[in-house]
Amino acid sequence: MGKSFCSVFTGVFSTSVLLFWVGEAVFLIWNSVNDPLFGWLSDHAFLSSPQSGSQITSPEVVLKRLKALSRNGPLFALSFLAFWVAWARPGLQFLLCLCLYDGFLTMVDLHHSALLADLAVSASDRNRLNFHCSVFSALGSISVFLSYSFWDKEDFYSFRLFCVALATFSVLGFFFVSRLLRQRFQNEIRPRQDETQALKELNVNSPHNQSEKPVTVGQYLRQLSKHKNFRWFVSMNLIQVFHCHFNSNFFPLFLEHLLSDNISASTGSILLGISYIAPHLNNLYFLTLCQRYGVYQVIRWLFMLKLGLSLAMLLAGADHIYLLCIFIASNRVFTEGTSLLFGMVALLTKPGQTFAPLIGTWLLCVYTGYDIFQKHPEQDPVPEVASAAGTPPLRIGCFYMLVFVPITCALLQLTAWSRFTLHGRKLQGIKTLRQGAQHGHLIDVKAI
Repeated sequence: MGKSFCSVFTGVFSTSVLLFWVGEAVFLIWNSVNDPLFGWLSDHAFLSSPQSGSQITSPEVVLKRLKALSRNGPLFALSFLAFWVAWARPGLQFLLCLCLYDGFLTMVDLHHSALLADLAVSASDRNRLNFHCSVFSALGSISVFLSYSFWDKEDFYSFRLFCVALATFSVLGFFFVSRLLRQRFQNEIRPRQDETQALKELNVNSPHNQSEKPVTVGQYLRQLSKHKNFRWFVSMNLIQVFHCHFNSNFFPLFLEHLLSDNISASTGSILLGISYIAPHLNNLYFLTLCQRYGVYQVIRWLFMLKLGLSLAMLLAGADHIYLLCIFIASNRVFTEGTSLLFGMVALLTKPGQTFAPLIGTWLLCVYTGYDIFQKHPEQDPVPEVASAAGTPPLRIGCFYMLVFVPITCALLQLTAWSRFTLHGRKLQGIKTLRQGAQHGHLIDVKAI
């Protein structure tokens, strides 16, 4: 929906350049604050409770997350509808839509990603959950193909009806599926609830835990900042979020200015749709590799593959059309696929979503003079000064953005990932401790 969203506010609703940048600046602040804030609001009860060690591994956490998904999921789907109908001044609507949508998206992402860790400790269980998640995510991505069948900038009515139908389906899906999951989970853990309650009472009555003070927001953030692995992982993931959203925002632009003269509009739409579905299908194979070689090693290989493909495309140049098609699609597939392996962890990384369109738009404007807010793109103010190969400057700018952004991201991610040490024997030791806690041995998870 990235292309549709941009087209609505820059074309249909005529958002000015100034209002766009102001909205993105405010959104950057909101995007940076809401992740740690919502994360703390979501879990501060467990961090502050005296029996925090048992609570973090108890069924109550899973039930709480499922309840949160049943509430925030429908609101997230409804906030999606606010984009497609003019109900306020374009600049104000742009800002409010971004903040509402991202706020509910953050809540859904936080609880959905946390469920994976809450439900599965062993690698086999986690891979099985990831497998099913990838299958259904691929099915959900079919909506991208359908959306282009209804999209018409001149006649918005059919697309709005499609968005209403999609949001309605999503609201019902969030409500009924989360309710079904709660019922099934309660039925499975009911035989163990008496034992869990007894252990919890013993833990509550211990003198050590009764003297424990609640955890404040400041203490929560300081605890996180002291973990070296957390800092390196967040750095790597921030770049990953930036790269994913850079691809999402500029994929249509690359298709238009690098391939439009050589492929049809329908072929471009198919490439775009495949780029959404293929990462989920490709992840099924990645999960098999993870079982054999470990997640850390597979992610490292994917960063190296991204770097190698980008360097090869740079050396080949912009005139190899079929190679360009493969690279543009594979760049999205491998980038999104890497995110799916470790989950799109929202904490402190969502600013990458805002930086992606801002930095990309700025680079394109500085390098070529091209303005995406131009009302009539066909009247390109960029002088058609040919290079030695007769290539327009705008095409060169798009090509260099296409290859240099993944090269830079891959180098930075490989550097950060090489400093991340929570893998191998160290990770296995922590998993062993967690598995022991789930079998009745109470431990302080914050100490881990």
